[in-house]
Amino acid sequence: MKPLGFVFRTAPHGVTAGREGLDAVLATSAYSEDLHLFFIGDGVFQLLKNQQPKTILSRDYIATFKMLALYDIDNIFVCQQSLAERGITEDDMLIDVSVLSPDALTERLQTCQRVLSF
Repeated sequence: MKPLGFVFRTAPHGVTAGREGLDAVLATSAYSEDLHLFFIGDGVFQLLKNQQPKTILSRDYIATFKMLALYDIDNIFVCQQSLAERGITEDDMLIDVSVLSPDALTERLQTCQRVLSF
């Protein structure tokens, strides 16, 4: 069976897409073991360390990304170009990720049976 892909494209605060995407990933993990997560564009901000959402009166769901390992979700891919454009390095990430070039990320994305975007 081909993996199911989840694409995160939005910044974590100000919209609920990131939180809804994470909830969908965790719920889907009960039914499927082969999930691939992709962080592209402003979606790379979802995984930044040391966020302080309470400062802007926002819910802190970012720490929940650390639970992905408990759900055996290991296929987490981040766009190298998106990181570079935003001055972010792999060391700034909250969890272990695989940083891929845009072409490699596209190839990996095309292996997914279905893709949900948040």
